[in-house]
Amino acid sequence: MAATDITQITPAGSRLRLGALEIWRQRELLYFLTLRDIKIRYKQTLIGIAWAVLQPVLTTVIFTAIFSGWARFDTNDIAYPLFAMTGLTLWLFVQNAVSMASNSFVNNTNLVTKVYFPRLIVPLAATLAALFDLVFSIAVLAILMVYYKAVPDAAILLVPVFVVLAVLLAASVGTLLSALNVRFRDVKFAVPFFLQVWMIASPVFYPASMIPEKWRLVFAVNPMTGILEGFRSAVFGKPFDLPLIGVSVVSLFVIAAISLVVFRSMEDDFADVI
Repeated sequence: MAATDITQITPAGSRLRLGALEIWRQRELLYFLTLRDIKIRYKQTLIGIAWAVLQPVLTTVIFTAIFSGWARFDTNDIAYPLFAMTGLTLWLFVQNAVSMASNSFVNNTNLVTKVYFPRLIVPLAATLAALFDLVFSIAVLAILMVYYKAVPDAAILLVPVFVVLAVLLAASVGTLLSALNVRFRDVKFAVPFFLQVWMIASPVFYPASMIPEKWRLVFAVNPMTGILEGFRSAVFGKPFDLPLIGVSVVSLFVIAAISLVVFRSMEDDFADVI
C-alpha cells in the first residue's frame, strides 16, 4: 500500500481547533448526511414539505391574532404579520436546527460506533438540513412583503450576514447539546423546555425596543436578540442598533468557543458511551 493511501488518526490538539480541513475532505459525507436528514424529516408525512410553509404561516397567524389585536406592540410602522414573520423566519430555523442537532449522535449510533470520521460533521449535517425549511420561510416572507408593499432598500444586502450568524448560533448550540446528550440522556427532555424559554427571551414576536434602555444590553447577551433585530433592520431598512448587535455577536462567539471546547473534550468517548 502506498504511503499516500494511509490515513493517520491523531489527537485533535487544541480544543478550539475546528478541523475545517478535515471536514472539507469529508464534504461528501457531510452532503449525504444532510440530504438524508432532509429526507427523513419529511418521510411518510401526509403533506410532506408543505410543513415547511405551514409552520411559519400558521404561527404568524396566531401571533397576529393575539398580539396585534390585544397587546398592540409598537412595531415602528411595520405591519405586525410582517414583523412576526421576520422573527419567525430565523427563529424557526434555529429551533429546528437545535432540535435536530441535539439528537444527531443518538440517532446515528451505528455510524458513530463503526467508522471514524470527523464527529463534528454529525451536528453540522443536522444544522444544514434545517436550512431547507429556512428557504421556504424566506419565500413566504418575500410574498408577504409584496402583499404589504414593503419596499426594501440597500440594507437588504446585509440579510445574508444575519442568516450566517443564525446558522453559526444554531450550529454552536446544537453541537454543544449533541455532545451533552451522548453523556446525559435527559438532555433530550430538557431541550424542548429550553427552546420555549429561549423563544420567550428573544424578540421573536415583540420588539426589543419595549425592553427598558438600561436592560437592553443585558438582554442582548442572548445572541438571538441582536440577530433578530439586525435581520429586521436589514429587511425593512430601519436603523441598526449597533451596540445591541455588537453585544449579541460577541456573546455568539463566546458560545461558539465554549461549544467547541466542550465538544472536543468529550468526542473521544462518544463511541464508548453512546
